[in-house]
Amino acid sequence: MRIDDMKNGDDRKASEVVMDAIVTQKLAPSQKVSENIFSDMFGISRSISRNLIERLIAKQFLVSVSPRVTVVAPLTLLDIKQNFTLRKILLPSIFSLTAANVDFDKLRALNKEIQDMQPITDDDSALLLLKKNKELNLLMCEDAGYPLMVDWARQLEDTAMRIYWLFLKTQRRFPYSADQQGMTLDVMKTDEPVRIRTVIHDILSQTEERILNAIFSNDQFYTQDLKV
Repeated sequence: MRIDDMKNGDDRKASEVVMDAIVTQKLAPSQKVSENIFSDMFGISRSISRNLIERLIAKQFLVSVSPRVTVVAPLTLLDIKQNFTLRKILLPSIFSLTAANVDFDKLRALNKEIQDMQPITDDDSALLLLKKNKELNLLMCEDAGYPLMVDWARQLEDTAMRIYWLFLKTQRRFPYSADQQGMTLDVMKTDEPVRIRTVIHDILSQTEERILNAIFSNDQFYTQDLKV
């Protein structure tokens, strides 16, 4: 995807295009990136590319390995374990804080969209599904009352998209079942903080196990970077 028709100031769109490429591994883990590469691949100006690279390094989606070399952040089993560990700490607490304020009609509509998009038939629909799932999860976080906490959740969800992409490409389905998604909404509707934290933690643990099992069953992942 190129963005030649964008205005030079459209940093948000440029960021989305590059993050989509990182998620779908068009920019593969550990691949070298630069202002010129962004310009050639996506039609992004050098000034926007320069600022975008700095922001993505700060968010750890890119890594500066030397003054002249920047690469896409690796994606390893340790990265997956760390992501799930942090999400199991953060998301149950956020969901328990926001349960009384979320728009359940909107959440259920988004959940139905996610279910209707399956089974996955191509990369474009897979990416769209991941974006819908991220939208759903962040909608459940936005009324937490702690902007920094929501920013952390957003960064964890962006990394989760990279992880879920591996599962979607190898299993051709989403790592969450329809029952799990429905259970998340049902338990939040109870507005019982302890129960919400327990159920969300258990669902994340089950999903982590499902993803790791999928990775261990694929010989192609027996490398440092998990590439599809």
